[in-house]
Amino acid sequence: MAVRIRLARHGTKKKPFYRVVVTDQENKRDGRFIEVVGTYCPRDKQKTFSLKQDRIQYWLSKGAQPSETVGILIKKGAAAASA
Repeated sequence: MAVRIRLARHGTKKKPFYRVVVTDQENKRDGRFIEVVGTYCPRDKQKTFSLKQDRIQYWLSKGAQPSETVGILIKKGAAAASA
């Protein structure tokens, strides 16, 4: 079972809202997930997002692989937390 941290799309047509979820790699994009660890709203001017850094670090220590987009969000979140 390969665990991934990736985005799950929610919202209506042309108004996307994403949840950052921990899921099995085999599951569908919006299918079953293990845990919600954040949110991401790309429609805002600042492209707001919130992440549970402690839970993300836990899953990364257990071997979960972030998707490309989630990896960027994690780096931005870590930079904002340290600033």
